[in-house]
Amino acid sequence: MTEIASRQAVIQDHSAFLLGKHDFQSDIQMIAGSALITTILETVMLATNMRFAAVARVTEDRWVACRTVDEVNFGLAEGDEIEIQSTFCQSVRLSSQKVLFNDVATDEVYGNHPIAAKFGIVSYASIPIHRSDGSFFGTLCAIDTEPRDVKHPRAVAMLEMFADLIGQGLETEEKLEAQEQLVAKEREMARAQEEFIAVLGHDLRNPVAALNSGVQLLASEQLTGSAAEIVPMMRSTVYRMNELVDNMMMHAKARLGGGIRISRTADAPLAEAITQIVEEVRAGAPDTDVHLDLSFEQPIYCDAPRVAQAVSNLLSNAVRHAAESTPIRVKGVIGGKGVEITVINQGDPVPDDLRENLYHPFKRGADTRGEGLGLGLYIASSIALAHGGQIDVSCSNGTTAFTFYTPLQEVAL
Repeated sequence: MTEIASRQAVIQDHSAFLLGKHDFQSDIQMIAGSALITTILETVMLATNMRFAAVARVTEDRWVACRTVDEVNFGLAEGDEIEIQSTFCQSVRLSSQKVLFNDVATDEVYGNHPIAAKFGIVSYASIPIHRSDGSFFGTLCAIDTEPRDVKHPRAVAMLEMFADLIGQGLETEEKLEAQEQLVAKEREMARAQEEFIAVLGHDLRNPVAALNSGVQLLASEQLTGSAAEIVPMMRSTVYRMNELVDNMMMHAKARLGGGIRISRTADAPLAEAITQIVEEVRAGAPDTDVHLDLSFEQPIYCDAPRVAQAVSNLLSNAVRHAAESTPIRVKGVIGGKGVEITVINQGDPVPDDLRENLYHPFKRGADTRGEGLGLGLYIASSIALAHGGQIDVSCSNGTTAFTFYTPLQEVAL
């Protein structure tokens, strides 16, 4: 009991002195939380009959216990420290050679060693742990207060194998932790970007609204000469600006709020909402001929403004990609899949390599002439998904058709 009390006093005095001062908390958590390390230590004790085993982090001036299994009441727990001069691990670190003795009283090298006497150690093993790059991490230790045959070749081979296994596991855990930190950082950056987009979209709304009011006021005047040509161009530009802002705000709300939220109403005024959108596009793109054909012969349970926004994005996409002087058609029917709204334009087909990312945010084709943020189709697709539907695209004979599908649903009780 005297030896136990003495060594515990040494450990406790030094640990109390260094409590909260060492910077190995991540190593301690990684080792202490590993089921593999616990199994290795218990296997070492079972195979060698040693009653204490540990993995220690060892540096030039520090010895920190990261994981211990103690059946001899040695007094060391995770996070405890011992003065490096009071351990055999300093020589292990410097030489990268193991330290082994079966009985300190008879060992030719470590006989009656003061460190063994200080802690009541009779048999001992300390094996260096290296990462795969050769850097030294610490030691795999086994201790007992009675003689044990720890120098048996099979025991030594097992200890060295386990030390190598721990070193490999450390590297895997550290890479995983680094990857998790990278993912966390990327998520933080993504959230900051979403918040920036939300703030930008919000702050742009007022000036764009002011521009729109001014352009509408000018359009109501009797214009002649170049003004009659410029104002429609300005109106088209303001319409595009307003559409971009709406998409930015919708995207930010969807990302920050966990997805696009819709509010369905019974017998939603979908035809009216789509007609208004088509009229706005006609006003914003007066050189484009837009044909509208809607045939909704029964009440529709949906979020009409959101569906109209999706159609607006599909229509704007068609305006940008339609061949010059060709009409665009918007058709709406109740079909086999429910509500089907198709926007059709003539022009080059959607490239095959673009279709995979067609509905991803901030993805644009090479032929968009620098317009847009790549949010239009993403927002339209998100609105369709929120309604339990989808958007399909087909290209044939110089015609591209985007179809917004949403199943017919009964009014929620």
